[in-house]
Amino acid sequence: MSVRKVPFVNGEYYHVYNRGVDKRIIFSDEDDMSRFIQSMVEFNVVEPIGSIYEKSFAEKRFGGKASKTEGEKLVNFVTYCLNPNHFHFVLEQVADNGIEKFMHKMGTGYTRYFNDKHKRSGVLFQGKYKATHIDSNEYLLYVSAYVNLNDRVHRLGGKASKSVKSRSSWREYAGGLKGEPKTGFCAKDIVLDQFNNIEGYQDFAESALESILERREDMKEMEGYLLE
Repeated sequence: MSVRKVPFVNGEYYHVYNRGVDKRIIFSDEDDMSRFIQSMVEFNVVEPIGSIYEKSFAEKRFGGKASKTEGEKLVNFVTYCLNPNHFHFVLEQVADNGIEKFMHKMGTGYTRYFNDKHKRSGVLFQGKYKATHIDSNEYLLYVSAYVNLNDRVHRLGGKASKSVKSRSSWREYAGGLKGEPKTGFCAKDIVLDQFNNIEGYQDFAESALESILERREDMKEMEGYLLE
């Protein structure tokens, strides 16, 4: 995966996304989702880590929870959403060329895993990943809601549940489900500190979702080349 001509600057925020080649499924089951989330954490380091071995992954049974990776990060995750055939990230670059390096490691590592598992070859993602600079705080808040609730933007609830359910950082922002530990790896403070409490952000996100659905025909502006 290579980058579009967007200048990546440390301390700035970006909406990064891509889909499967020919709109194909890139997460065929829960293990694929878990492996991708594991990769989001373990490849997010300046120093190379090598491959994520299948044996290690099978033992961890990642389950969507982040393993602890030491070392300097390339990016901070603000929000993310993984849908069956595409993904969205909101990232802050924190190391020089961090987004480019991270997306390269993610793309090559996950493609190798997916092709080995599913006995296929060739590219998995639809060409270059897309990136949009988030150039205002208002835009950052809006995109955070868009990504956190992206499965609902695409109305994937019923369709996705037949194969694999979408996963997003919404659970982190909502404080975890009842009875679950409040874990996660997103840098949420940049968003949540602007609200009195988590409920305030949830209300904002739900309101933003209503606006998004009302003007859904205009969402190509948000996603660029990413088509459903």
